Amino acid sequence: MFTGIIEAVGKITSLDDLGQDIRLTVQSGKMDMSDVHLGDSIATNGVCLTVVEKGDNYYRADVSAETIKYTGFAHYQNGSRVNLEKAMRPDSRFGGHIVSGHVDGVGKVIGINEHTRYVEVWVKAPDELAKYIAHKGSITVDGVSLTVNEVKGASFMLWLIPHTLKETVIGDYKVGTSVNLEVDVIARYLERLMLGERAAQDNSEDISMSFLAEHGYLK
Repeated sequence: MFTGIIEAVGKITSLDDLGQDIRLTVQSGKMDMSDVHLGDSIATNGVCLTVVEKGDNYYRADVSAETIKYTGFAHYQNGSRVNLEKAMRPDSRFGGHIVSGHVDGVGKVIGINEHTRYVEVWVKAPDELAKYIAHKGSITVDGVSLTVNEVKGASFMLWLIPHTLKETVIGDYKVGTSVNLEVDVIARYLERLMLGERAAQDNSEDISMSFLAEHGYLK
């Protein structure tokens, strides 16, 4: 489990073809690697990856074809900067929100507006994720725990302070940048719980407006 509080910005230094998968090498930047062991997890732009090799200032991880298909890794190349966070320790401070490192979809930056003390960033999420994105709710963007400040359909707006822009790859964003999105896991559990006994049925994921009305969620 992660919290979405970024520890360092790393850099991809190699992408080695292993057939259908790739072996990724990441320069770990200022992140302390002394307590990282083989088999540990590191969130890399929000994707939970397992360390298969490490050194004082780098680690390697295998990225499956499935992960490449459903995350921004399809667009990464040598030199790409990535947000890094080691898995949360049970005795550490919980500064963000619950982040699993399992990306739900890839969004796209559709607008950037600079203000005096913050930058306003608009992101278009895949339509199927819109129901999980709520005003003042939490969302993970490239591994960063952020608060949704406005929602319009499947698009949402973030206010980014200078510290966040400086300490994460969000400062590199341009209109058109693809970003990894992970919705709040609590929303997914609530959706499942609402199904009740229907959860065991083959089409149990389909929560329709009629289902919500039938069970008192709409008036």
